[in-house]
Amino acid sequence: DPFGSLFGGVAGESVNEYRARTDVAREVLAELWESDPESAEVAAELLRTAPVPLVRPRTAARRLRSGVAA
Repeated sequence: DPFGSLFGGVAGESVNEYRARTDVAREVLAELWESDPESAEVAAELLRTAPVPLVRPRTAARRLRSGVAA
């Protein structure tokens, strides 16, 4: 859902990705208020309530280290 990911975020996005996404989301939101206030209200709520930035849960595979200790 592009609408949800633009205003609600994407799991695992970096701080820089978060900043870029929210900059664009604010610009789109400003236009949306003029054309579709009801959708703008939903988008604004998503933007306000999304975690900053979203964190992707670590998997067991990422925690396991391979190789020999130095």
